Amino acid sequence: MAGDMHAEPTSVPAEARERHARLAEQVEEHRVRYYAEADPVISDAEFDTLLRSLEALEDEYPELRTPDSPTQKVAVEYETDLAKVEHRERMLSLDNVFDDAGLALWASRVAKDVGSSDYHFLCELKVDGLAVNLTYEDGRLTRAATRGTGRTGEDITPNVMTIAEIPHRLKGDHVPRLVEIRGEVYFPMEAFEGLNARRVEAGEKPYANPRNSAAGSLRQKDPKVTATLPLHMVVHGIGALEGFEGLGRLSEAYSLLNSWGLPTTRYAKVVDDLDEVREFIAHYGENRHSVEHEIDGVVVKLDEIPLQGRLGSTARAPRWAIAWKYAPEEVNTKLVNIRVGVGRTGRVTPYAQVEPVTVAGSEVEFATLHNQDVVKAKGVLIGDTVVLRKAGDVIPEILGPVASLRDGTEREFVMPAECPECGTALKPMKEGDVDLRCPNGRSCPAQLRERVSYLAGRECLEIDHFGDVAAAALTRPLAPTAPPLVDEGDLFDLTIEQLLPIKAYVLDQASGLPKRDPETGEEKIVTVFANQKGEPKKNALAMLDKIAEAKSRPLARFINGLSIRHVGPVAAEALAREFRSIDRIEQATEVELAAVDGVGGIIATSLKEWFAEDWHREIIRKWRAAGVRMEDEGAGEDEGPRPLEGLTVVVTGTLEHHTRDGAKEELQSRGAKVTGSVSKKTSFVVVGDNPGSKYEKAMQLKVPVLNEEGFSVLLGQGPEAAAEVALPVEE
Repeated sequence: MAGDMHAEPTSVPAEARERHARLAEQVEEHRVRYYAEADPVISDAEFDTLLRSLEALEDEYPELRTPDSPTQKVAVEYETDLAKVEHRERMLSLDNVFDDAGLALWASRVAKDVGSSDYHFLCELKVDGLAVNLTYEDGRLTRAATRGTGRTGEDITPNVMTIAEIPHRLKGDHVPRLVEIRGEVYFPMEAFEGLNARRVEAGEKPYANPRNSAAGSLRQKDPKVTATLPLHMVVHGIGALEGFEGLGRLSEAYSLLNSWGLPTTRYAKVVDDLDEVREFIAHYGENRHSVEHEIDGVVVKLDEIPLQGRLGSTARAPRWAIAWKYAPEEVNTKLVNIRVGVGRTGRVTPYAQVEPVTVAGSEVEFATLHNQDVVKAKGVLIGDTVVLRKAGDVIPEILGPVASLRDGTEREFVMPAECPECGTALKPMKEGDVDLRCPNGRSCPAQLRERVSYLAGRECLEIDHFGDVAAAALTRPLAPTAPPLVDEGDLFDLTIEQLLPIKAYVLDQASGLPKRDPETGEEKIVTVFANQKGEPKKNALAMLDKIAEAKSRPLARFINGLSIRHVGPVAAEALAREFRSIDRIEQATEVELAAVDGVGGIIATSLKEWFAEDWHREIIRKWRAAGVRMEDEGAGEDEGPRPLEGLTVVVTGTLEHHTRDGAKEELQSRGAKVTGSVSKKTSFVVVGDNPGSKYEKAMQLKVPVLNEEGFSVLLGQGPEAAAEVALPVEE
């Protein structure tokens, strides 16, 4: 929060004045790049750091906090081809907090200034879009403008008129003589990703992020172009208001705006105290990617409008509202190199090695670049400053370069012609494929290592203590030890005697390259399964026990673990549900395979090609000889329809008595199809704690929702009994 502008003057050292001038100039420059040019060269997090540094300096030397300081202005003035228009009431920005201490300090100031405990907080998501002001006169939309400096903005009326959900005339008879509606125009994430995928496919440069795309779309001169883009808006406030009285709470105002036909947020909640604010922040911190638009935080507002007036505002922000900013998911860093990695199906993929940087709460050194065509379409060069994004658990991705920072030393990436691990010539699997692959599926050490690692992982057999180091050690130990795994068929025959002598490099998980000692620079080597006395490590013995347990995993887990191209968890579950044994899948015709819901022609062809290889069939023979169960219960029996046959079920949230995967397997073993998205075709949605947007969509579509007790009824008594105990639909 800004300090007191009328504090006593202090003697400001020359060094502090110089630093203040330098910081102020940087903040102004980056605001122009962000707001006017939609071409930022630093990340939002870096900008926030600059602004906080400036505010801290002004807190230390209040004399520096003049009306011309960037901390006292919403934005900077800049030249534009669009007409300037003046807002009737100033559009403010928001002050930010980044931790609980900052939030608590703001809340304590509110409590002190309000002087009462009789108030509420309104929590809503902070949409990362373009701030827009809509002016309605006698119910008719007469102007749309950007926020601009807060006092004047750019006239974007023709472009905003093309956004379908923004009404040209307000609904109802009881509308004000004049009202300014504030909100954010945004590009939905799914639509943005689809648009970028199409641009890359067409050889065009992808857009950097949804916010800049929305801003550029509204500032270009041809409304016909804007009309082709999937822009949306969410409104979150009122500016000037004439000819209308009686608004007591902001949450009530939102209901009024909605009744006028304006698009209000579905993610707002009135709470009683700061602990409930914290719960709202924590919930969407964990579920921020379940929302259709980009968010970078939560806005917390005092709900009572008269109390908002009592608290007032600083030169740039209201005192009655604050923005909690989540850890940034986009940062800028240096692209050190572009390497290639080999996946479990032979696909050779470029990936970026960047200067280590913290993003979304973790340090990142590697990021995906998908394929050589994407590298070219994105226009990234080795040595560029690049925009890196890490969203939740998604693999970090390079979005594009900051081209304006190039100095001429950057160089293009050249895709290698040979596999970096086995030297086999790379080629597309068939004509027209974008991806290059290593065709040496049986002997390529990289492919075997990745297949074994995937087979032991969470999506397949869930073998604890079997990580990347173990996968590398078992497939390519240091000489003179021979690899215990010639292929994944040997997994269930491992003995402790085979494991004890193995030494291997410690590999970096992202790059597959040996890690080096930071002091000596030497590659790290470990005795993987034995301690210093040559005795088995506890983890090694536990790993063998878990491998033995994995023999009885459901069939779908093994099908998925075979790393057949195009066959992932969903197709594996469909195949297991239909055929119930690996033998029946192998014996099925291509037409029979393609007819399975969730399989289709491409996967059917891939399955037949996989089973045609002798060494693939040998993997299954080895597993069967080792006692692996290669069929589900009831295989080969004519037992008729299973009790949940034909149902489609979604499981969301945290269940107390079932893991997510365990719940899925219970459903699938009874014939149900388990999917990840809710639609009108969904039969039931099973919800645990913190179910997120899937629960909300189920209520919206009136799909029956079961809590864990109802889930037990579904499993034990069937769908009719479960329907009787479904949760009531929220109106």
